[in-house]
Amino acid sequence: MKKILWCLLMAPFFCTAQSYSFKPLNENTKTSLRGLSVVSDRVTWVSGSNGSVGKTTDGGITWKWLKPKGYEKIDFRDIEAFDDKQAIIVGIASPAYILKTVDGGETWTENYKNVDSAIFLDGVGFWDKDKGLIFGDPINDNMQLLKTLDAGKTWQDISANLKTKLSKGEASFAASGTTIKTLAGGKTWIASGGAVANIYFSPDYGQNWQVFKCSILQGENSTGPFSIDFLNEKIGVTVGGNYVKDKENTNNILLTSDGGKTWQKPVTPVLGFRSGVTYINAKTLIATGTSGTDISTDGGQNWKHISDKSFNAVQKAKKGKQVVLAGEKGNIYQLEINK
Repeated sequence: MKKILWCLLMAPFFCTAQSYSFKPLNENTKTSLRGLSVVSDRVTWVSGSNGSVGKTTDGGITWKWLKPKGYEKIDFRDIEAFDDKQAIIVGIASPAYILKTVDGGETWTENYKNVDSAIFLDGVGFWDKDKGLIFGDPINDNMQLLKTLDAGKTWQDISANLKTKLSKGEASFAASGTTIKTLAGGKTWIASGGAVANIYFSPDYGQNWQVFKCSILQGENSTGPFSIDFLNEKIGVTVGGNYVKDKENTNNILLTSDGGKTWQKPVTPVLGFRSGVTYINAKTLIATGTSGTDISTDGGQNWKHISDKSFNAVQKAKKGKQVVLAGEKGNIYQLEINK
């Protein structure tokens, strides 16, 4: 009777017939992968350290590894791919680069370069195939904002649009390229952490901005939100914690139902530090980090730990069902949900 009652109370999360497994798609490549763009069930691009870019067009059966000539030592922390031919990669630190390919990675065009010693680009998001935004850590307390209207061919500095100065010790994390989230119509969320944690929101393609407090773990340069995702303009999630204490789970996941204005803790949190989170659908979310992966089947309220394997990033296909995780040593895995 007690077991039946417990299942009734906790269903459908813990008393489900679903099981989860991880299928290796690539391993033992000399790169730490943090950039991930899953275009479809067949096309995925990844990017990382040592100038590495990887691409599959057959669902992960085979991979083609690319190193843009002249950029072999660059750490490409984020990537945005549009199909099997077009992709944009972001090299984060001085000199910071934005490169684009239109021929599947055979050749790359340098469309942005910044040699300022303080430049550090954190992530990229696109509202549609032409309009996108890249953001970076503050220079002179101003968050760096770069906008494109031509699919990444040119980039305009719109940092002056964000009037709010960032606090001392406030910046963002480029652990997975997902401290930025864009939705169609110009809606944008950017998460900052470190000394303080904030959510910066623009409803209009980065022209105007609002700032919301985020109550996730903060106060040290290793703490804060490391990833955000939004199901729609109201429902969202952020994960993070302290990356140097990756097995601790004190206040490292929050949910919002009002577009990021306020945040609440879930009933059951993820097990440790997490650097990537994504909605698979309205009810199912997955979060991952260096101390493992957790899944929720009730909109993020309760989380179940499903693996101790280390990853940096996770994404679901923009058009399709495939869920891909990427991390150290070129590890790329597919999450399989078995019913």
